[in-house]
Amino acid sequence: MLTHIQVRGAREHNLKGVDVDLPRDKLIVITGLSGSGKSSLAFDTIYAEGQRRYVESLSAYARQFLELMQKPDVDHIEGLSPAISIEQKTTSRNPRSTVATVTEIYDYMRLLWARVGIPYSPVTGEPIAAQQVSQMVDRVMALPEGTRAYLLAPVVRGRKGEYRKELAEWQKGGFTRVRIDGVFYDIEDAPALDKKYKHDIEVVVDRIVVREGIESRLADSFEQALKLADGLAYVDPADAAGAPKSVRPELVEGLPSSSGEEKTGRASTGSAQTGVGGQPERKLVAGEYAPPGRITFSERFACPVSGFTIPEIEPRLFSFNAPQGACPACDGLGEKLIFDEMLVVPNETLSLKKGAIVPWAKSQPPSPYYMQVLASLAREFDFSLETPWNELSPQVQRTILHGTEGRAVTLRFIDGRKSYEVKKPFEGVIGNLNRRLLQTESAWMREELGKYQSAQPCETCGGARLKPEALAVKIAGEHISHATRMSVVDALAWFTSLPPQLSPQQRAIAERILKEIVERLGFLNNVGLDYLNLDRTSGTLSGGESQRIRLASQIGSGLSGVLYVLDEPSIGLHQRDNDMLLATLKRLRDLGNTVIVVEHDEDAIRTADYIVDMGPGAGVHGGEIVAQGDLAELLSHENSVTADYLAGRREIEVPAKRRKGNGKKLTVHGARANNLRNVTASIPLGTFTCITGVSGSGKSSFTIDTLYAGAARALNGARLVCGPCERITGLEHLDKVIDIDQSPIGRTPRSNPATYTGAFTQIRDWFAGLPESQARGYKPGRFSFNVKGGRCEACQGDGVLKIEMHFLPDVYVTCDVCHGARYNRETLEVKFKGKSIADVLDMTVEDAAEFFKAVPGIRDKMAMLVEVGLGYIKVGQQATTLSGGEAQRVKLAKELSRRSTGQTLYILDEPTTGLHFEDVRKLLEVLHALVEQGNSVVVIEHNLDVIKTADRIIDLGPEGGVKGGEVLVTGTPETVAAEPRSYTGAYLKPLLERGRQSAGAEKEAVAAE
Repeated sequence: MLTHIQVRGAREHNLKGVDVDLPRDKLIVITGLSGSGKSSLAFDTIYAEGQRRYVESLSAYARQFLELMQKPDVDHIEGLSPAISIEQKTTSRNPRSTVATVTEIYDYMRLLWARVGIPYSPVTGEPIAAQQVSQMVDRVMALPEGTRAYLLAPVVRGRKGEYRKELAEWQKGGFTRVRIDGVFYDIEDAPALDKKYKHDIEVVVDRIVVREGIESRLADSFEQALKLADGLAYVDPADAAGAPKSVRPELVEGLPSSSGEEKTGRASTGSAQTGVGGQPERKLVAGEYAPPGRITFSERFACPVSGFTIPEIEPRLFSFNAPQGACPACDGLGEKLIFDEMLVVPNETLSLKKGAIVPWAKSQPPSPYYMQVLASLAREFDFSLETPWNELSPQVQRTILHGTEGRAVTLRFIDGRKSYEVKKPFEGVIGNLNRRLLQTESAWMREELGKYQSAQPCETCGGARLKPEALAVKIAGEHISHATRMSVVDALAWFTSLPPQLSPQQRAIAERILKEIVERLGFLNNVGLDYLNLDRTSGTLSGGESQRIRLASQIGSGLSGVLYVLDEPSIGLHQRDNDMLLATLKRLRDLGNTVIVVEHDEDAIRTADYIVDMGPGAGVHGGEIVAQGDLAELLSHENSVTADYLAGRREIEVPAKRRKGNGKKLTVHGARANNLRNVTASIPLGTFTCITGVSGSGKSSFTIDTLYAGAARALNGARLVCGPCERITGLEHLDKVIDIDQSPIGRTPRSNPATYTGAFTQIRDWFAGLPESQARGYKPGRFSFNVKGGRCEACQGDGVLKIEMHFLPDVYVTCDVCHGARYNRETLEVKFKGKSIADVLDMTVEDAAEFFKAVPGIRDKMAMLVEVGLGYIKVGQQATTLSGGEAQRVKLAKELSRRSTGQTLYILDEPTTGLHFEDVRKLLEVLHALVEQGNSVVVIEHNLDVIKTADRIIDLGPEGGVKGGEVLVTGTPETVAAEPRSYTGAYLKPLLERGRQSAGAEKEAVAAE
């Protein structure tokens, strides 16, 4: 029996022939400096090989549908299991993807509401009972006398198939006509259906002309229809659009024939058109065809008072991704894009003449028309174009934005030397934008106008995403959308308390479904995600949150004998919730799995069964195993930087004194974004301020959605929607605000640190200025791999060629013309100090800083990347290979290389993501240097080493979600540590005491010397 995963000769990326034996069925933490090779060993070597071997065991047919991985550069690996990777970069940006759908909780909820839910009439509020045949007959007889209609049995509703056998059976049963996808046919003339598409088929049971004496026949017909269609029947008016006009006249009783009428069976509504062989070319999604005036009858659910009917209660009725359940107004998205007044007029201090209305002021090409319209309105309503927008009366603002509501106004225009007047209602700026969006066929114009739109809840469904029929079905008085709006912890309590409220029959049906729902909610609660709402869209989740959701799903699967590889699951997690996460990882291990975690968190390292410390440095200086073993073995290694920090031999010191700031402050008044509860908080300028609190307490809502958005609108002219608040004061003391987040610096392999920081432009200029380039007439463009001229055209500047291999993984081979250099031979002949442009791109940043030490522009940018701890990355390293933390530090280096004004507000969102203790120390040096220059730095952070060095802390809480959103305490770290309600303070207190003790011991040592 294999007891270890044996890796021999791993050379992926910067790994230097690593040999390691990892114990199976243990919790293993791989740690080390950023860039030391942790991910290369864990993901690019061990996981990649485990996944590759498993996929290769499948059939060639199955393999073509799976993303196949390259064989890693390793001699051999033994003892591998099928591998599952849980990374941070897997968050779906699909607006239809929510926490509930990702975890499959919503699938079980749909089944629960479909099987146990009771429909209620939205008119009477009473439960809807089943309809009897006699009630159906009475409803039809209540129609005006002479009404012509079809009685149809909807035998197929939005399902795939050919249905040849079924059509033959219906014909044997005596039925002669059917309607397929909205088109009437004789059964013998029915077209061959494509089994890949969904279809609607209704059997014509009877043709009705409402008159006295047909009750008995009608009752028989209803019974036949209900029997055919499992308790469902439609009555469609014969004169509805898409019905009689599309039917051959002889099929419809009493309808006059027209010589000019088509007899092809093509629907006149455009819902279906005749295709090849008479096959309708579908325009509507199956299940959407419903002629106006249709009456739906069901043996099961219908309101006799209002006529409100639910055709069938199936799980798809509750799906916002299916036409049967999605709100038709918003297509199941729960929100609609509308033109936002805050984006149309982002800077309210500007006047109309100075461009307050941005889409009109920045119209392309510039048009005098809009200014003439505004001038006409100014004459009509007596206001000045010079008046700032915020000083205009609300009535004038409303008139400019939303028009004159039908009232005609005189608009004067000058065309060349001619002037003329037009008297008509004014549509308003937003009306004008809506019209232009509807009329334009230009993708560029749609994208440009889209910049002034924001998402607002759908007016029809109120953000519930579902049709009224779905929302009419309730369990314990709640519809399914109400349950998805709960947080995980509230939903857990609600579903747990549900069984006593159900009837014995309902309990028997719901028992297994509820067990699955409660288990999955429990897993989410256990990984520290209790504050997330179930309807939260996946795209709004942080990397750590999405990773923990996938982790919870894996625990729910109950697999054993699997190799799990995780990438820093503690990201975005408060220390309070870390214990729950670690307990989850241990549970995964105890199921009989091997769990490998790339992590820097101290608690995770101390909890691990086995630790691998990579290093000793980063990049080319790393790629080796410095120490391995259990915690005691790691701490005994004196050449391990990780061990030094864990053992207290090195530490990030607590500052001797806290900065008071420059006497000015920035204050957010009455912030109410998301879960914030009318929060008012001040940030002293000229300080290092940390926004802290448990996950979901409102840190991002306060800092990013409100503070940054409001400051960027006012200072940078950004088109951002500021979270609701009363006002933000103190912005006059700043000249700009910079948000440094972890989004990628580029989404293509052609983007790299050199292009992002602007150093590549200067490198190309430098090479273009060399004597060899001057002699050959080379311009800077010659040294770009993005344009023709100097690049290798065989690979178009990529350096590699992609070979598609069908069911095998795509193979990337080095270009045989340029041999991976990306440039053609003539360009590479131009050299500086014996190095070509390709050699420079292949240098590490620290080597480039030394190489260009005589070129200040390039040297300073490279030196700044070294200063933020990125000296190990390549100058031309593809942006797609950088981690979120590395991308954030590249952005930070770019901002630091600019000339500081001393009046800048820097906002960073968890900058320590992916950073080792030593990297955190370097980062803090940079951030505190920014503050020393007079700037202000605001950081959202959970890392206690960062928090303890802050000048001021704003701690939010007390819990996450609806139980958070309050300011618990503001002040120095010492003040926060003394607050009994603060979880942050509880973890900060022992750290500060330890810092004071070590500082006291150091003073005593100095005194003794």
